[in-house]
Amino acid sequence: MDLIRLILEQQGYTFRGCTSGEEGLEAARTKVPDLVLLDLMMPGMDGWEVLRRMRRDPKLAGVPVVLVTAKAQGIDKMLGLHVARANDYITKPFGPQELIDCVARVLAEGPTSV
Repeated sequence: MDLIRLILEQQGYTFRGCTSGEEGLEAARTKVPDLVLLDLMMPGMDGWEVLRRMRRDPKLAGVPVVLVTAKAQGIDKMLGLHVARANDYITKPFGPQELIDCVARVLAEGPTSV
C-alpha cells in the first residue's frame, strides 16, 4: 500500500489507504472517493464482497473501482470486469506507469453507470 501511495501522491493524487474491507467501506461512505483501488485478498471481508456492497449502495454505486490483485487468471478478470462490474483490473506485480495510466484512464471515464 505504501508503494501505491507514493506513486499516486507523486502524481498529485490524494490517497487514503485502508487495511480491511470493512474499514474501506466505512471510509468510502464517510467521504465518497473519486476512485477505489480494491484488493481482492483482504482480511475479513474480501474485495468481491466490498465491490458487491458498493454497487448496491446508492451513495457508492457510481464510484469507479479498479481491482488490484495477484489473481492473474482470465476467469478472475472476466468475473471482475463483467460480473462484478469493476471498471478495470490491474495484476500484481505492476509497474508505476501501468498504475498511473490505469488510474488516469478510469478517472477520465467518469462515474460508473449502474
